[in-house]
This record gives sequence, structure tokens and C-alpha cells, in this order.
Amino acid sequence: MTPEEYAQRVRKSRMRIMQQYPFFGLLLMYVRFAVDQNCSTAATDGERIFFGPAFLEKLPDAELDFVMLHEILHIVLGHVFRGKDFDDGNFNIACDIVVNSNIMLEQGRFAPFVLTGYGEAMHLAPDGNEGHLYSAEQVYDMLPKNRGGGTGKEQGGSGGPSGSFDEHDKWQNGGGDDDKGFLRDAWEHRITNAALTVEIMNASKTSGDGACFFSRMLRALRKPQHNWRDFLNSFVQEDITDYSFSPPDRRFDDTEFFLPDYNEKTERVRNIWFVIDTSGSVTDPAIAAAYSEIKGAIEQFDGRLDAMLSFMEGYTADPIPFSSVDDLMSIKPVGGGGTNFTDIFRYLEHEMMAEPPSSIIIITDGYDEFPPEAAAYGIPVLWLINNDEVEPPWGKVARIKV
Repeated sequence: MTPEEYAQRVRKSRMRIMQQYPFFGLLLMYVRFAVDQNCSTAATDGERIFFGPAFLEKLPDAELDFVMLHEILHIVLGHVFRGKDFDDGNFNIACDIVVNSNIMLEQGRFAPFVLTGYGEAMHLAPDGNEGHLYSAEQVYDMLPKNRGGGTGKEQGGSGGPSGSFDEHDKWQNGGGDDDKGFLRDAWEHRITNAALTVEIMNASKTSGDGACFFSRMLRALRKPQHNWRDFLNSFVQEDITDYSFSPPDRRFDDTEFFLPDYNEKTERVRNIWFVIDTSGSVTDPAIAAAYSEIKGAIEQFDGRLDAMLSFMEGYTADPIPFSSVDDLMSIKPVGGGGTNFTDIFRYLEHEMMAEPPSSIIIITDGYDEFPPEAAAYGIPVLWLINNDEVEPPWGKVARIKV
């Protein structure tokens, strides 16, 4: 096969996975692929997925898709960052049991997957339960010691012929602890953003029994990047219901953020206007990160947050009120136009001054001309920027990672 034929096989596999399992398909978009003559089967180092050329050539499509899922799950579950803490092959076996069981769960399988020439993919913990019920460390503790031998390869399937379709030796490569820590953090953001992206895509669908992997990851890992109680404790003056439209209180200029105040005397935090930039320059992961922050604000205020959400895509859409996560997730993003900050404040002036918002939080990449500060009519504005390049000329500024 030519290099282009290898690449075409991998691209087609990734496309099939995107259609069937969009959470994993999104994550595979972050991975580079390589054909490695020194790799006999498949492997990952957390940044790339490697294939031995002969192995890739002979894999049927369904088996290639399984191997792709297997490798990305080693990254998603953090195995690639933890293997160095174990000095025998038992941890490799434990990781494969957990990964294969999770794939079976996602695919709704009752029988193990069989790879030609390699047998059944191991999926049961030593106690007979499915591996997806445990972490790799928990399965490792169940395994008899010295079983693995330290080869770094999967030791065959459950009852199938001995062999390996997965090499773990590259887990030890790729730089020192600082590099690994940076890569770990990058994947945490990618995983949570991909999970929320898929949840947004499926907002109108019920979650069923919760078996979908992205839903489990979302529940386990979804965290906002900011503490919204801290935001709200330093944004505007104390009495939200008595808010006046005088210039912003300059006492808070030395604080990093400012939003409406929250304290136990206040029944609810009311009338916050979130605006998400959904222009063509803003990616799906960036929109997912925006939803993540709003979701975090709702959860941190435990049902005592009333807000509204608009999308800005060249024009500002009418705000939709929400007060719960369910409300938020029912609001589907629309966009694809251009960025237009001026229209946000034009909408404020013409449509909202009878009952103006207590604060405005604009989540954007910032790539547009900023209107004058007077356009905000003294209402505190927070620019939540998803890069380190844009610096708004007024208002408070915070950053989110995408």
C-alpha cells in the first residue's frame, strides 16, 4: 500500500466512528496518525496513533474501527499517562480489560469482540465482572502478580490464541513529567468539550439508561473553568433588585472579574444576560466550552440563578430565559454568520431597557471591533475570551481554554 492508501484507510475509519460514536470521532480529530515500521501492531503515545504497515493492511474495516476505539480510549481513560507508575505487564492487561469492556458497553455487545488471528478481546476482570465497572488500577490489584511479564503488549484474548494487537511501550515516551502534565491537561479539556458538544447535539433526545460513554464522561469530568460564586461576589453592587445604571463601581477595578453579587440574603441571582458568539470563526469545541461555563454557573448556584441566553451571529438573537441545566440544554445553538459586538448593545438599547439585565457576559473569540463603553449604559460587562490574543478595551476580562 502507498502512504496515501494507508491514510485513506484511517480517514475512512475515523469517518465511520464519527457517524456511529461522535464523542470518540471528535476526539480522534485531535490525534495524528503514523505508519511505523518498528510497530508490529498498533500503539499510542497520547498524541499519535501508530500502526505497523502489515497490521494495518490486513485489518478488516470493523477490526480497524475497534483498534482505533481501543487506542483513543487508552488516552481518554488516562492509561497512557499512568503506565510508567507500574513495572510489570499486569497494568497493561488491566488497561486492556477496562478499554475493551467499555467498547463493548458502548456498542451494546453481549459477546466479546474477536480480532482475526488474535482471539477474543479481554474484557472481564478476574472477579468475573465487566471491566468497565472498574478503573485499571482496581483490575490491576485483582490480577495475580508477575502474570504480565512486562512486555507492554496485550497477552491475547479470553480463551483465544495468544498474540498482541496493542503495544504499550510508547506510553513511556514523549518527554518528561512537565510535558506529560501539559498533554494530560490538554486532553481533559478536549474530552469535556467533546462530551458537551455531543450532549448539545443530542439535547432533544433522552439519555436512556445512560450507557453512552460520552454521557458517563460528562458526569465524571464536566467542570467549569471558573468559580462562578467568586465571579458573582465581585461584579456589581450588593442589591441586585435595586441596581441603578450609574457607571460601574470602580471599587472592583483591582479584582479579576466582576458579576452580580450573590449572598444568602438574596433570594436569587436574577437577569444575567449570556451572549455566545456563534459566528463562523468560532469552533464547535469553543461553543461547547461556553455551554460548560454557563452550566457550571447554574450548578454552583444550586437553582438560584435566573438568566437568559442569546446567540450572536452577525445579529443578536432574542434571549431565551433559563434557570436549570435542563432549560439550558434545550436551547440549541444557531450561527454561522459574522461577529458583531455593536449589535449586542443595539439590541440592549432598543429591546431591553424596559427591564435591563443586571450584567452581560459575552463569550467570544473577540475578533471584531469593540463598541464604546457608553454603549453598555453602565451595565457591567464581562468578556469571556477563548484565546490569549484579544484584549477588550473596556469591561472585565476572563479567559477560557478550548
